[in-house]
Amino acid sequence: MTVSSGSSGWYLRRLSRMGPREVGGRGADAVRRRRWRSAPPPKCPGAAGARFTAVLPPGAIDAVPPDAAKRLVAEADRLMAGRAGFFGVERDDLADPDWWYDPRTGRRAPGGYAFDVPYRDEEAVGDIKQIWEPSRHQYLTVLAAAYAVTGNERYAERVAEHLRSWWAVNPPLRGVHWTSGIELGIRLLSWVWIRRLLDGWPGAAGLFEDNPVAHHQIWHHQRWLAAFPSRGSSANNHVIAEAAGQFAASCAFGWFPASARRRADALRSLERHLRANTFGSGLNRELATEYHGLVLELGLAAVAEADAAGVPVPATVRLVLLRMTDALAAVVDDRLRPPRQGDADDGHGLVLDGAGTDRWGSLLATGDAVFGRLDWWPAVTGADVRTPLLAALIRPGIPSVPLGRAPSPGARPGRTTPSDGWPRPAARARRAAPPNGGQRPARRGQAPDLMAPAAGGDRPVGAGAPVSRPARRPAHFADAGLTVLRGPGGIWCRCDGGPHGFLSIAAHAHADALSVEVRHDGVDVLADPGTYCYHGQPEWRRYFRSTLGHNTLELDGADQSVSGGPFLWTRHARSRVLVADACDASDGGTARWCAEHDGYRGSVHRRRVELTAASRELRVVDEVRGPRREVRLAFHLGPAITADLAGNRALLTWRRDGEDRSAVLDLPGGLSWRAHRGETDPPLGWYSAGFGRREPATTLVGTGFTDGARTFTTVLGFQG
Repeated sequence: MTVSSGSSGWYLRRLSRMGPREVGGRGADAVRRRRWRSAPPPKCPGAAGARFTAVLPPGAIDAVPPDAAKRLVAEADRLMAGRAGFFGVERDDLADPDWWYDPRTGRRAPGGYAFDVPYRDEEAVGDIKQIWEPSRHQYLTVLAAAYAVTGNERYAERVAEHLRSWWAVNPPLRGVHWTSGIELGIRLLSWVWIRRLLDGWPGAAGLFEDNPVAHHQIWHHQRWLAAFPSRGSSANNHVIAEAAGQFAASCAFGWFPASARRRADALRSLERHLRANTFGSGLNRELATEYHGLVLELGLAAVAEADAAGVPVPATVRLVLLRMTDALAAVVDDRLRPPRQGDADDGHGLVLDGAGTDRWGSLLATGDAVFGRLDWWPAVTGADVRTPLLAALIRPGIPSVPLGRAPSPGARPGRTTPSDGWPRPAARARRAAPPNGGQRPARRGQAPDLMAPAAGGDRPVGAGAPVSRPARRPAHFADAGLTVLRGPGGIWCRCDGGPHGFLSIAAHAHADALSVEVRHDGVDVLADPGTYCYHGQPEWRRYFRSTLGHNTLELDGADQSVSGGPFLWTRHARSRVLVADACDASDGGTARWCAEHDGYRGSVHRRRVELTAASRELRVVDEVRGPRREVRLAFHLGPAITADLAGNRALLTWRRDGEDRSAVLDLPGGLSWRAHRGETDPPLGWYSAGFGRREPATTLVGTGFTDGARTFTTVLGFQG
């Protein structure tokens, strides 16, 4: 059962996932909100003599590649005409935006005290994502970047006009834009970069450092973030955005009496939560790939501010960003597309580029500039604006393990942290760990713990000890339960045997245990359908995060994990990987993977996957042990795939780069198979390429029963 967010049932379920410390903290937050409602917002302290010194070094703008600059200017010109697209909705009203308007529903958010606005209620407010997104002001960073590249003052003037408009309409604590910390954090980061990119424009100082209204807004954003951090079971990517924005503003706009304290507090929070949100292998613990990208962007932006301001950051911050970058390089396919795992809302930490810029190629290019690429990294052929600007600020080089004791390889997050700065196991974390939680030695192709020193071992290390980086492309990430099998011709297969999301609510997880995702030369063949929406459309939210909405097996019409709301899971399926021989099948061998989960009480679902290079064949064997139950086995095809289903065999065809490609999907004969496409009651047969967008795609569903121990074998053979 799914309970609507904000209902009494939802609140009870949400409360059940909190610990005593979180309950106490949220109680204190509630008291503070009531107190703030009854008192007018305090006046901002004076910032006499404020100056902005965190400028780009000479030559930084000159390093922007011409192709990237051309895309940037084209995007800026589109914005100047008032046109922009957000989550599948094209707008033409941004020349003079209504900051509280939702173009999808036509509703306008109510005003009043921020914490009284029911932002989760689409009937009362509209689609909150549509309202919030322009007010992250990332389209203004694009306009500011266009000014920096061209020197054309009309871009700068539009930025100033929109900032002054936003500040006038959104005074502190009034309205929907003061309800969510992640929005305030990202907005602060945007303002820092707007001011940096407008340096040289005669009106820049008058817009920021000489402007009491700007001081008032910046200070109240920082006050809000200091008062209401995401905590406990909500300390996911949101808390990192809050800390990164607070830190960036405290470095670049360090004009207030509390700036030094807030900078130090934000840095401590950033360091702590970057480690907590990241597996030792470098993958994000939310197991939602787009949030891996968001957190990496935010972390790199925060380090850029630290280096620009001369503020030392703990070596662990750079270490986490290094291992996240190497992990990203390891999991992308031949076209630089990462897995489509878990929730995705098209969120970015810092936007400086025009449409058509590859996000993941940009992140790898930045990683190359900051840390240096490894020999096995995929080639990045595109160019972007953000990389040379970040690289101009960030001190390059490989971080070193700080003085203390390095964690042993395979160490897991979820630890208490002693004074030497390295994690130790917490008893609660040990009890809660999934069956496969790091107890096995590294398998062939397994990602190492990149926090470990090069020599390995749990031993004292001196300051400056070198950090281990993988000598070959990792394929198995034991702590995250993610395995990538690769074959000839760009065959790429992701196998999911990991935890069900992060923290007690697993907010951005999907019920996708043991699912597979298969591509051929970058084309989705067996696709993860994506996310599509968060608020306001509960039937679609349920579908896209359901077990039936993934390439895995469902029993008795129920999800493997139990949902208590759109961002809340009350019972988590536990998976464990049994075999991960992820040798590269493109070399002529056979890669093997096997895992099982306990999400269906009384039954165990085990899945084996084999990718054989010689036959270009992927074999998926599903075994169900337990009492008689109804089975549905789903395979979701990508939107480019045409399927001709006859009995239990489907001929799959598509085109890539002007060439015809095909595969044969032999489905288990013990099930009755049907093709579904674009159905709405209930939803089935859909693909979401991005947040707010969906399109029909073919889903093949086999129905039947299992009793005792039943095996279902599926074979996907690529023909060309």
